Amino acid sequence: MSTAAVTDKRPGSLSGARLPKWSPWAIAAGSVAVAVGIGLGAGLDSEIQWGLIAAILFVLGTYGIAARVEGRRQAKDRVATSLVWVAFLLAVVPLVSLVWTTLSRGVQVLDVHFLTHSMGIVADSETGGGIYHALIGSLEQVGFATLMGAPVGVLTAIYLVEYGRGRLARSVTFFVDVMTGIPSIVAGLFILSLMLILKLEPFGFAGSLALAILMMPVVVRSTEEMLKLVPNELREASLALGVPKWRTILKVVLPTAIGGITTGVMLAIARIAGETAPVLLLVFGNPFINNNPFEGAQASLPLYIYQQYAAGGDPAYDRAWAASLTLIAFVMILNLVARGIARWKSPR
Repeated sequence: MSTAAVTDKRPGSLSGARLPKWSPWAIAAGSVAVAVGIGLGAGLDSEIQWGLIAAILFVLGTYGIAARVEGRRQAKDRVATSLVWVAFLLAVVPLVSLVWTTLSRGVQVLDVHFLTHSMGIVADSETGGGIYHALIGSLEQVGFATLMGAPVGVLTAIYLVEYGRGRLARSVTFFVDVMTGIPSIVAGLFILSLMLILKLEPFGFAGSLALAILMMPVVVRSTEEMLKLVPNELREASLALGVPKWRTILKVVLPTAIGGITTGVMLAIARIAGETAPVLLLVFGNPFINNNPFEGAQASLPLYIYQQYAAGGDPAYDRAWAASLTLIAFVMILNLVARGIARWKSPR
């Protein structure tokens, strides 16, 4: 008998038995059926409990069947794959549930009238009204925060990557890390303390200052990582031609990383667009339209959602869900724009 023939008969060889490609789906279907039976038999009313039982049965069933047919080594690999899929579903199911709930409840009052009218003289317990005043406030506050936070964040990242050396660079990196995890309420309290010292009344631009503080570390971190991905060969080639370093950064480094930088800025904007605590402290809310962010209280979408939900009653709840759907759509549009710009500007 040849050596090749002996090798083919060894357990766990490449010619060994394997489960069909549809086996994970069959195991998953069986796990769900058994979990439903256990849930009904045990009197479990929660579908979440059924899902958790099905996930456990899926992992155990995958290992048992794969170990019997393919061997323990291949069974461990299939179990690892099963755990990845279970973790994926555990992350996706709440997200899908949230989006579906917001969509199904938000479309009830979301129309052109809702987007083009303010609350004005409409009481929270009455039907009607809209979010036009909150849209104006959010766009102005987030816009001014972006004009302040994005340039500072990008320039700080350029300093850390291209020039930063020694204690100053390490100190800047440390404080950026600290600011990344700072609660939004702390940024609002900082600006509020300055307002109390200067004896200022609530106004929209104060909220922009707090949002800019929250935005800057996110922009610094994302821009810094994008700049580090630029090959050093590009910098060295430019410098070898006698081009000054500042011009190399402006003409070579930034255009190469502009797609990732833009994506980071857009994600930072999406992050601050949903902040409520600093806006509640500094902007205070206003049911009427105020187009001037430098004078008087303003509204914003997150603050509007909070106030409507706190007011209670079906009309207020419907407006809160519709405003939530609008905010989700705004963040989704920002993410799509960021992905489009990143693909458009990515190096070929």
